[in-house]
Amino acid sequence: MNIPESELPRMVIVGGGFAGINLAKALKNKPIQVVLIDKHNYHTFQPLLYQVSSSGLEPDSIAYPLRKIIKKSRNIFFRLAEVQEINPDKSEIQTSIGNLTYDYLVLATGTKTNFFGNKDVEANSMPMKTVPQALNIRSLILQNLEKATIAKSDEDRKAFLNFVIVGGGPTGVELAGAIAELKNHIVPRDYRDLNASDMQIHLLEGADRLLPPMSEHASRKAEMFLKKLGVHVHCNTLVKDYDGKTVETNSNLELESETLIWAAGVTGSPVNGLSADVLIERSNRYKVNAYNQVDGCRNIFALGDIAYMETEAYPKGHPQVAQPAIQQGQLLGKNILKLLAKKPMRKFKYNDKGSMATIGRNKAVVDLSRVKFAGFFAWFVWMFIHLMALVGFRNRVVVFFNWVYNYINFDKAARLIIRPFNKVN
Repeated sequence: MNIPESELPRMVIVGGGFAGINLAKALKNKPIQVVLIDKHNYHTFQPLLYQVSSSGLEPDSIAYPLRKIIKKSRNIFFRLAEVQEINPDKSEIQTSIGNLTYDYLVLATGTKTNFFGNKDVEANSMPMKTVPQALNIRSLILQNLEKATIAKSDEDRKAFLNFVIVGGGPTGVELAGAIAELKNHIVPRDYRDLNASDMQIHLLEGADRLLPPMSEHASRKAEMFLKKLGVHVHCNTLVKDYDGKTVETNSNLELESETLIWAAGVTGSPVNGLSADVLIERSNRYKVNAYNQVDGCRNIFALGDIAYMETEAYPKGHPQVAQPAIQQGQLLGKNILKLLAKKPMRKFKYNDKGSMATIGRNKAVVDLSRVKFAGFFAWFVWMFIHLMALVGFRNRVVVFFNWVYNYINFDKAARLIIRPFNKVN
């Protein structure tokens, strides 16, 4: 792998997500050699993936080169590779470009889409966890609008114009709102040979309300905002099957649709090699202690979505969102330096800064510890927080001007089928 030999201890970080990059930045130019490994050469700001899917942003607005993040760090090296296996006895990892030994290993591999064992849904639906997947959704939406203009029958046209989103969490709610705005503002202008009212957006949620992790106030407001945008909300509705044409549910609801977007859950993305005992089977997350050390492993740590840390406040582990990953990465950087200095490490305590979701133009919901609010001010807060959280000044500027342009012109400028998506039924 061409990593220079060094007298410094070596830490290998697997994953360039929020946890991985915050840990790497905390160890910038410190007395430790750091090797960051990821199968992509960029960090993805996942909270805004839905805007790429719905033509609001180009992918380079929410992606940032990992080498650019570490370019001023003399002790940090990046390798584009996929980690295939861990050998804890030898303190070695096996990757697609060779093997590498470590003194400390940090697993920050995040999550992947969870289809709950439904192979038909997995084969025919559209997940949205990565930039390529978001681009696939964007292409499919635009392609189906084009196909609807030349459909030979009303039945075919209806299937092309029916968009089904499964999962009423923040991702599903935000995507449903974005596609609704596409319907309300873009379709009537760009697709004058279509009747915009024929375009239907259905949001399916298995629980009895939207945004289950958030407050009931947020759920009620989100549902109200979505219905005002014309979205059909179906709670207590589970998808049983999808063959690429027909969505079957546990109720009497059956939908003909060429587009089913799956935002109904995630599962951990562990690496082979560690004992099965260290994994929580139902979620595929590594059991970790209060210092993020993997159960029974002195020099292996897990951070972020892949880490399962039970506490009194979070008996089922921390939420799989950005803030726990960021805070764990920052603290582990400090704890590793304490470890090297033979000082006691500090236990992790999550500082919950609140939850939020946007439902479209001037519409959002925000839950803070002591206050809950919705509407225009919540939307403004959501925009500010996400803008500041983006990696890189250029990305902040590009996203800001895109949002201003979209707001003034009721437009989504990234309506390009750059890479056509071929759906296999």
